[in-house]
Amino acid sequence: MAISDVKEYAHLTPEDVEAIGIELDAIRRDIESSRGERDARYIRNVIRLQRVLELSGRGVLFASFLPPAWIAGVALLGTAKIIENMEIGHNVMHGQWDWMNDPEIHSTTWEWDNVGPSEHWKITHNFLHHKYTNVLGMDDDIGYGLLRVTRDQRWAPFYLGQPVYNLLLQLLFEYGVAIQHLELGKLAKKKWAKDSPEYKQFQADRTMVLKKIGKQAGKDYLLFPLLTGPAFLSTLTANIAANIVRNVWTNAIIFCGHFPDGAEKFTKSDCENETQGEWYLRQMLGSANITGGRLMHFMSGNLSHQIEHHLFPDLPSNRYADIAVRVRALCDKYDLPYTTGSFGAQYFKAWRTIMKLSLPNKYLRRTTDDAPETKSEKAFGGTATFDAAGKRRGLRSALAAGRKRTAAVAKRAAHPVSVG
Repeated sequence: MAISDVKEYAHLTPEDVEAIGIELDAIRRDIESSRGERDARYIRNVIRLQRVLELSGRGVLFASFLPPAWIAGVALLGTAKIIENMEIGHNVMHGQWDWMNDPEIHSTTWEWDNVGPSEHWKITHNFLHHKYTNVLGMDDDIGYGLLRVTRDQRWAPFYLGQPVYNLLLQLLFEYGVAIQHLELGKLAKKKWAKDSPEYKQFQADRTMVLKKIGKQAGKDYLLFPLLTGPAFLSTLTANIAANIVRNVWTNAIIFCGHFPDGAEKFTKSDCENETQGEWYLRQMLGSANITGGRLMHFMSGNLSHQIEHHLFPDLPSNRYADIAVRVRALCDKYDLPYTTGSFGAQYFKAWRTIMKLSLPNKYLRRTTDDAPETKSEKAFGGTATFDAAGKRRGLRSALAAGRKRTAAVAKRAAHPVSVG
């Protein structure tokens, strides 16, 4: 089962958890007090870069009937769309730059280059996902209502196809984002009366989504291809390809931050009467980072620092690398795991979970309390302890010991000792 007592799972006392909260609050204050011209210059430069890349891509596509120009146009436009969605749109809508009081770069005014209305995204993502990160029954990002990513989700024959569903979700990810707010599954189950307030709200939301889809499709698949005249068809295919590039990359980054081994899941009891310290702890345990250089961090919208983003979603993304140093030191201090890995490793683990959990639990080796993708406090008991030298032995040490035991059991099974 998913974690039902985050303090027990983390091997921490209530005092430990509140002390962690105090230290993280101090990090927030330090960053807020030091925001200034350097940060403002960063986001304005990013916006200028994105616009230059988009204009360059649109310009090159006037010659899109030539294969080199088609490839260059897709690369430039796809990169521009990634930057706009990841490092600009997503982060602006979180309010990371509201402190500048610039109406152009403000969470209340930014509408991103995506078929999902920003107004809806700020509800499903900024509020529901970030407040209830990885809480079963509260956070729709756990599988997006389509995928089984934890053994706590009851298996059904439908899930046998989830490797295919995930591939389609990658290719059409912006449309998955757009319809997420509509909660079509809930609509089918509830069967609201046509004159009910719930159904009327659904109709209003659906209209907003359809209008945004129409606007985006008209821009990318009609207006800009028409502007290139005889290159209409090649420009159209290039725009489709650029959107697919953006969709696949965005999906991959998000999955790397939420579904690899070590990104834990929680039950509703975890967020009942939750203190700030407990909320912080849940964000740390429910997120995963991606290692890499400056280009990786930039092209991921700094969501390669997913742990830091979940802790401080409204702090400027260009500060996450500095924050990460302090968060990692805090994890060392309290013997907590800091889940991170290369893009390839995290992406492989996310896909492995999706492939594996397409099958019923009876075909899986690990238990629901001690599986790589989902653990619980039942896998091991006890609160924070110290060894004879006074060194803390907490969750990270317990997880390491568990991996050693699992490896030893597997080794004995592979090489049984014969007697007589």
